[in-house]
Amino acid sequence: MKKSTLFSLISTFICIPGALLLGRFLPGRAYYLTSTLVIIFLLIPFFLAFEGRKPQARELVLIAVMCALATVSRAVFAWLPNFKPIYGIIILSGIAFGAQAGFLVGAISAFASNFLFGQGPWTPWQMLAYGICGFIAGLCYYRKDKLPKDPFSLGLFGFITVLFVVCPLLDTSTVLTTLTVFTPTAVFSIYATAILTNLIQAGCTLVTLLLLSKPLLAILMRIITKYGLYQ
Repeated sequence: MKKSTLFSLISTFICIPGALLLGRFLPGRAYYLTSTLVIIFLLIPFFLAFEGRKPQARELVLIAVMCALATVSRAVFAWLPNFKPIYGIIILSGIAFGAQAGFLVGAISAFASNFLFGQGPWTPWQMLAYGICGFIAGLCYYRKDKLPKDPFSLGLFGFITVLFVVCPLLDTSTVLTTLTVFTPTAVFSIYATAILTNLIQAGCTLVTLLLLSKPLLAILMRIITKYGLYQ
């Protein structure tokens, strides 16, 4: 296993959850500290992936563009509750650039877009959930031809990933940041009331990938091939 992949797994499933749990027990505006720790942990494997080769500035620029696109895709639909194409953009970033870059696009876009939607104790959890969305897409699809990449297959993948991975993480953050007394009834009520919202978010991801996956992936792959990026 590559060093960058190993550190990605350690950061994603050990360091970042540990930072979130730490923030749970710190008083005041601890989410600023936990957000900073999350950013540090996600940047470590990203830069390790560049070890041993000479990265081009245009690679970072392309990732920054995808972060901006994901942030804007969430902002422009602020008037429509729970319908945000951001997950689709993050998934396409992971497919095109790999797991580490997909995680980076997801986490940074969550942090950046919350300057519009509001920072809070939910921000680190959103960074983790959005980042894992891109990370899983990269692990499953980056430079792999076994899984189909037609719009319907990617849309179904996005629907399942958002519904069964991203949304449960966000619901867990609601449980941990809002409840002071944890009872089965209270916890179940939060997960139950979020089902409709989760279905809307997953459905939006499905629609986004159905409409944008083919043209956007074609553009990204053309740029990658033309300039020899991510070799």
